[in-house]
Amino acid sequence: MRSAPHLPEAPPATAIPEQSQLSQRLRLRPKAPTTGHVDGAWWPRSRDLAAELPSLLAALGARLGDILRVSYNITEWNSAPRRIIGDGRQIRLDGFISRPSHTVDVVTADRHRLTLLVVPSNTDPAAAHQTMMITAERGNTQTVDDLLAAGVSVTASTQRTTDLTRIALAGWEADGGRIPEQKRKHTP
Repeated sequence: MRSAPHLPEAPPATAIPEQSQLSQRLRLRPKAPTTGHVDGAWWPRSRDLAAELPSLLAALGARLGDILRVSYNITEWNSAPRRIIGDGRQIRLDGFISRPSHTVDVVTADRHRLTLLVVPSNTDPAAAHQTMMITAERGNTQTVDDLLAAGVSVTASTQRTTDLTRIALAGWEADGGRIPEQKRKHTP
């Protein structure tokens, strides 16, 4: 494996977004025996890993305990430092080309690993929400690619239905909101 080029160590994060904002961008599967490819989904706001991780790690720390390391695919993020400070501890960041796409692994002090699906930051909000909800379902065993495609396809289907409804309503409103009368046949 090739390690990623890194920036110097990042300063400690000073601001953590409100919990409600983070809860809209992080969904974890219920605690249960491990199944499937991922344990939850995360929708970061940008490709700046050093800026995005502190709030994620603060939220995950409550469930996982001390977090020691985060592994990520370097092709999906801007350059990142080798370490960041989270909850007063140094957390090691390991970037690799060989890491599976659209995932990050969070490793705790007791060696538990949590794998999160990373929904690309530029994803449509409705598609991102749908992807995270599907991912967090108990017993979900879909692959990362299938999960990302499922959120987009459900959203696209909903959008098509919405568009057809909008077109039908536009035609109805153009007719003054009346149901057109059928033409009567006149018989001589």
